Amino acid sequence: MTDLPNPRRAALGLGLAGIAAVAANSAMAQAPASTWERIKSTGELRIGVTQGEPWFFKDLTSGEWGGIGHAAGKQIAADLGAKLVTVETTWGNAVAALQAGQFDVMFVLDATPQRALAVDFPAQPFFYYAQGVLVRDGLAVRRWSDLDKPDITIGVTLGTAPDRDLTGRMKQAKIERFTTNDQSVLAFQSGKVHAISLYHPALVMQRKRVNQGKVIIPEPARAATTSAGVRRETDKTFRDWLGLALDFYYVTGATQTWYETFLTSRGIDPSEAPAVMKELWGRS
Repeated sequence: MTDLPNPRRAALGLGLAGIAAVAANSAMAQAPASTWERIKSTGELRIGVTQGEPWFFKDLTSGEWGGIGHAAGKQIAADLGAKLVTVETTWGNAVAALQAGQFDVMFVLDATPQRALAVDFPAQPFFYYAQGVLVRDGLAVRRWSDLDKPDITIGVTLGTAPDRDLTGRMKQAKIERFTTNDQSVLAFQSGKVHAISLYHPALVMQRKRVNQGKVIIPEPARAATTSAGVRRETDKTFRDWLGLALDFYYVTGATQTWYETFLTSRGIDPSEAPAVMKELWGRS
């Protein structure tokens, strides 16, 4: 087109530029708003929820949600000046739901390498938990070595992280593996095993169920963190702000208070339950 007269060449250039601008504006219009922008424009914070104490608990009578994850969402919404909206999901579907934009955040979602390929997590943890044991009344346990004896049988759910951990720790104790957590709990309740091992907040709820034994985090404790999953997007404002907020709640003791408040609401004495602040582990 080098032989076109200058006016025609200029007009063609302007036409192409106009087409490019329209295409760019169309692409921008179709691009989803960032989570931060969506919350600010709608005035709503949507959190994923699923039945599973003490993380989330739905009262079937009132329809109200509770639990430490719900409490975090309630505080986050308040700090953002937004309305809290709960969206029911499952643990297995949570990552896909975040990718699809069905909700803004899922609390108590562990930041595994596999999940981090699909969604984002704040740098700061939500809180800490550790592998614990629910031991029979009268069985004195302070360290893992107190359980590693030939006459001790420990129940655990087959193929789980606690199973792998026990396999590495226990050289003398017998490990009885069950298909589900419920089977492990029933074995403890019936006296088939001396102890069962799960992550300690879940054990606290199981202890209420069987109304016997004591939940302990044996030494040396191995701390693990849980997090909050968010949609992966270019604008990291919400993710980064969320991390700072979670850290603030943790260091000021709000996170532990949410946990204790929920335990109390379920008839559990918080003084008998190991904390979700690792700094409090081992204190009587």
